[in-house]
Amino acid sequence: MSKLTHFDDSGASRMVDVGDKEITQRVAVAEAVVSMQPATLELIRGGGMDKGNVFEVARLAGIGATKRTSELIPLCHLLPLDSAQLDFSCPDERTVRIEARVSNRGRTGVEMEALVAASVAALTIYDMCKAVDRGMEIGRVRLLEKSGGRSGHFLRDDTGGTEG
Repeated sequence: MSKLTHFDDSGASRMVDVGDKEITQRVAVAEAVVSMQPATLELIRGGGMDKGNVFEVARLAGIGATKRTSELIPLCHLLPLDSAQLDFSCPDERTVRIEARVSNRGRTGVEMEALVAASVAALTIYDMCKAVDRGMEIGRVRLLEKSGGRSGHFLRDDTGGTEG
């Protein structure tokens, strides 16, 4: 296992110097899941929430969050992003799955931006629906795939392991 890059040899925190790294196409895909009562999901799907279209507001919140990742996570670099996309699916009558895909051409990856996008979209769904379902749960926030850069390609294996 390689050493943690956000600490120097003395253990002090640091922002990783990426100045000499090659500029490559970088893509990261992350997900988050929101579990809720079936009636809540029916309200969302039917457009019955007083605050508006839940998925569109959550999409905008997630996209906006990608642009502020470096303000939220202390050692993240401020990155110019090429794209940020959020998709929503409902695999069953009580679950919303959020998938965030972020890309750029740069010297460091966009994994944190994708994870923040999925997380903030999930939090937005909670915020918009909490009046009817305070028991919602946000879970399974995780990186699904990452490409570009020195560490190469990462693809999550659905059996619980990872592939490199």
